[in-house]
Amino acid sequence: MVNPLLNRKQMIIDVKHPNIANVSKADLRKKICLEQKVKNSNCVSLFGFRTHFGGGKSTGFCLIYDNEEALKKYEPKFRLRRIGLCAEKVGSSKAKKEKKNKMKKLRGKKKREAKQQ
Repeated sequence: MVNPLLNRKQMIIDVKHPNIANVSKADLRKKICLEQKVKNSNCVSLFGFRTHFGGGKSTGFCLIYDNEEALKKYEPKFRLRRIGLCAEKVGSSKAKKEKKNKMKKLRGKKKREAKQQ
């Protein structure tokens, strides 16, 4: 199905893979690029794959964007991180919360110095 508002094609993919547990998304991305004549493999987003009971077949979702700008505009950040187009998060959420609560207790010069660290 073509979605002109979001500059993409979207489809459900059924993958048959007898004798192996599942197929890697990188291999699927290459195969889809060849079949759909996509020049940039980064424009293909694969997600939501579920292996059927008994194995041998998986079903998932595929989005093929017209260009990389549309991909970066509409795809969620976590999927962009998986592809490698967005920077990884640094620091844990617990450390951020601890720093926030420490900042509440400080005043003046000590607060400025703690912010710079």
